[in-house]
Amino acid sequence: MGFLVQWGKNPWGEDIMTHAQWTLVYAALTFGVVFMLAHTLFVAFWPKPAGPQTAPVDPALAAKVPARVKRHSLPARMFHWIMAASMLTLLFTAFVPILGIKKFDWVEIHWIAGLVLTVSIIYHIIHASFWLDFWSIWINKEDVNEAIGRLKRRMGQTVPPPRKAGKYPWDNKMYHTAIVLSALAVVPTGLFMMKRVQTPFYVRNPYLFSDATWGVMYVLHGLSGIGLVGLTIAHIYFAIRPEKIWITKGMVFGDVSREDFLKHHDPQRWVVEK
Repeated sequence: MGFLVQWGKNPWGEDIMTHAQWTLVYAALTFGVVFMLAHTLFVAFWPKPAGPQTAPVDPALAAKVPARVKRHSLPARMFHWIMAASMLTLLFTAFVPILGIKKFDWVEIHWIAGLVLTVSIIYHIIHASFWLDFWSIWINKEDVNEAIGRLKRRMGQTVPPPRKAGKYPWDNKMYHTAIVLSALAVVPTGLFMMKRVQTPFYVRNPYLFSDATWGVMYVLHGLSGIGLVGLTIAHIYFAIRPEKIWITKGMVFGDVSREDFLKHHDPQRWVVEK
């Protein structure tokens, strides 16, 4: 595990994990760049399956779609952009000191951004649970079957074209799942790690856990943070791709056009009203 974790000794001479290998940050950056190039070449040169790319939708349902379709409410958009700002701040303040730039108190900025992220996530869980369709963003059996079908079509096999997506396509759901798994590691460990620094919320106590336990927390926090570097690069890349920019506009303005809706979504799977 030496390529993932740095080891050290505590005052009693015991071997303990200290933090993640920071060289993995460069690996995450390289992965992000290579992924962008590979996907760009894949879209440009990989042959598309013959025939329609998706199954046709019911014309009667398509006719009921309004000129503008509400995709994200104002509270949902506010959460997204607050989370994005706090996430970028966290990544910047986490890895800039490793490069030797110590002009500011990065630790204080880091934990403040971490609290903003934590509060925004708690708000989002409550908002999604009571005001949104909570399960619409999670991967289900139908998504898996359709993803397998798309892969078979890309590999040249003859299978029926998949249906158009509901509100959230397969790739959106995959990214959401990856972000949730990363947050389950980075947020709780980050909150505990705040006990090692002085904050207005509680007295500093670096002896709350054993050295070995602190080491595990630092490793989990670091590895999940490094993973978020790659996820963030991928997210920004897809947000600015020409065929995806309509989704980004929906996150800015809240709605999408009827044309974009019918091009990418099945009105039977995502029911909207005029």
